Formats: sequence, structure tokens, C-alpha cells
Amino acid sequence: MKLITKYNQVNVITTIIIMLITGVIYYQAVSLILTYQKDKDLVVEEQEIYEYVNLNNKLPQTFQSNDQQIIFLEAAPGSVKRRFIDTVYFKKREKDSLHKNDHDHNKHPAHKHHGWYEAGRGLITFVTVGDKYYKILIIESKVETEDLIRIIFSITIGVILLLLIVLLLTNRLILNRLWKPFYKTMGELRLFNIADPRDISKSETEIDEFKELNNAVFYMTAKAKHDYKDLKSFTENASHELLTPIAVINSKLDTLIQTENFSDRQSKLLNDLYTAVSRLNRLNQSLLLLVKIENKLLSDQQIIKLGILLEETIIQFEEIFLDKELKLTYSISDKDIYASRYLIEILISNLIGNAIRHNYKGGEVIINLTAESLTIQNTDGDTALTDKIFTRFYKSSGSEGSGLGLTISKQICENVGFSLSYLYKDSYHTFVVKFKG
Repeated sequence: MKLITKYNQVNVITTIIIMLITGVIYYQAVSLILTYQKDKDLVVEEQEIYEYVNLNNKLPQTFQSNDQQIIFLEAAPGSVKRRFIDTVYFKKREKDSLHKNDHDHNKHPAHKHHGWYEAGRGLITFVTVGDKYYKILIIESKVETEDLIRIIFSITIGVILLLLIVLLLTNRLILNRLWKPFYKTMGELRLFNIADPRDISKSETEIDEFKELNNAVFYMTAKAKHDYKDLKSFTENASHELLTPIAVINSKLDTLIQTENFSDRQSKLLNDLYTAVSRLNRLNQSLLLLVKIENKLLSDQQIIKLGILLEETIIQFEEIFLDKELKLTYSISDKDIYASRYLIEILISNLIGNAIRHNYKGGEVIINLTAESLTIQNTDGDTALTDKIFTRFYKSSGSEGSGLGLTISKQICENVGFSLSYLYKDSYHTFVVKFKG
């Protein structure tokens, strides 16, 4: 999951939770405020009743309306406790709403008219008229209040949703813009090639963290290139310096071997020494070849008839196939490539030589050239190998090679734009060179 997606996910979830909590609190606050206002209206009605009783020494004549109901009930003196209540309000039909209430204190209006009940807010209080004690129930409808709350809440929800949409779009636009330097740096790192002399470019940004990242990446890549250049120079110089002493040792050994009167012990020691020097010479030549390939010093590119070159190479290995009693099966199609002939010869020789060297007597080698790829398969007693076979100086157990053959093959393929891969299928070790499209 991308960081922006994760951030937006957390941000949206957090925003929704906060807005839900604040929405509930806001709803309750508005409800309490409107209820308080409704209570104040009930108190006003109560005061009007008290004033009328004080002036006239009798109960006021009440009218039932669509918004308010006042009920007088006789009660025992001191039995009524003044309080506000949530109750129901009887909503009469329109044709009954103008009928006058005639001081029937013992019946609820619902018994006299047809209608329905709605939420209401009531005030229970009392009044004394002469020697009679009355319980007063003042009820007002809360429908308009609840409608108002719903309207306010709907508007609030709409504003929250709009805010959420704006927040998402703003985050998407702003964050994408803010993270551009990061993605540019990542793109530069993906294209980074340690052998490329071009330095990685710095992204212009005002964000301190991205500036630190750019500086760290720039310093890291510059140091890696510097170390690689030093290592490459060391390898090249060391290989060149080794050429002369190796040549001298080979020359002295050739002269020494031609000398007579050697014992069997001395002859074996000289032969082992000669073999070791030969391996050292091959290793040195391989290192020099790697340096040339990596530095693109072999630029003699031309059109190559790969099928013909492959047949010629097979003929060169014919005696080795016969000596090891290997069964060779090959299918060669016409294929033209544009590359260095010298490098392609080394590539083919390395892959065929590897198939022969890592094979048992009486084994099989299969070579298949198509317009898309070159496939070389060989039998072997070992199981599947790892991708480490393309690593420098990696050798399987019992191998007498330098450990650079497949590394050179891989480097050649990368140099000319091919790909070299390995797989183990149906008891065959398979190397596939795929040509560029």
C-alpha cells in the first residue's frame, strides 16, 4: 500500500469518527437549547395563568390549539410537584382544531376528538383558586422543534460530507504535489547505473525531509560510483600488471620443461605448476575482458549471422563432445543480430563450454536457436542451481573453472541488450538468451 493511500485512509477514518462524535454532540446541544427555549415558553404560559387567577379568582377559559394544550385537574392540596416532562401531544384533525374546550377537567382531549399523538414538552404545576387546589398540565408540541433539529442536522451532515469530499480532493492534489520530489528521486534511483558517468540529479523542493533525502541519495550514489571507479581501476591495473610476470613464468616453465633428466616427482610438480599458471592466466584474461565489457571498450559492432556462428562454434567443440561421449541435439534457425562478434563468440563458447564441463560422460546437450531466443540445455547429476551462478567467482562443488564464465556471459548479454536467465526443468539445466525485440 502506498504511503499516500495509507495516509488518506487513516485521515478519512479519523475525520469520519471525529465528525460523528461532534455531530452527536452538536445534535444534543441544539436539542437542549431548543428544549430550554420550549421550557421558557411553558413558564410564560404558567405566569399568564397565575396572573389571570390573581385578577379574576377563577380558572381561565382555555382553548385547545394545534400547538398547545392546557388541562386543569382537581387534586389534593400539596400533592403536585412542579416539574418539566417529555410527554405526548394530541394532534387534532383540522375540522376539530377550532372547537372550544369547555372546562371538562376530567377527560383527556383525546377522548373527545379524533387525531394522533406527537412528541410534546410539558410543565406540571399547580394553582389554588379559592378553596380548591388544581393540578395544571401545560403541553406544547415539539414537532416544529424536532423538524428544526432535523433540518439543522441535515444541513450539518451535508456540510460534513462536503467537507470530507473537499478534504479528500485537497489531500489528493496537495499530497501528490508535495510528494513529487520523492517520486522523482525514486525514479532516478531506479535508473541509476553505477557505471554511468552521469550524476543523479537533485530534485528542487522546499521540504526539509526531502532535501535531506536528496542529499543522502546524492552522497550515497556519488560514493558508490567513486568506490566502483577505484575498484575498476584497481582490477584493470592489477590485471595489466600481472600480464608480464605471468608471461615470464610461462616462458621459464616452457624452457624448464624442455630440459632433460627430470624425475617423475619433479615432472609432476612442474606439470602442476604449469597448470596453476595457466589457470591464473585465464583468470587474468577474464578479469581484463570484464573490465573492457563494463567500460564498453569493445565497440566493433556489426551484423552477425548467429546461426552460422553457432554452427562454427559447435564444430570447434566437436572433439570434446566425442571425447566425453555426449549426445548433441541442435536446431538452428536464421537469426541476424547487431553486436560485437568478439563478444558473441565468447558468449556462445562460454555457454556451450559450461554445458560440456558440467555434464557427465554419456550425457546430453540440447541447443535450440529461434528468432526470439537461444536455449542451451545440459544434463547433470546435480539438482537445480541458484541465481548465484551469475555472481563473480561463484563455482559449484568440484568445478575447475574460474567462476567468471557465466558472469562474463551475463555481462555480455546486458551489454548488447539481451537477457540471460537460468532454470531447471525436467532434469535439464537450461540457459536462455532472449534477444531484444
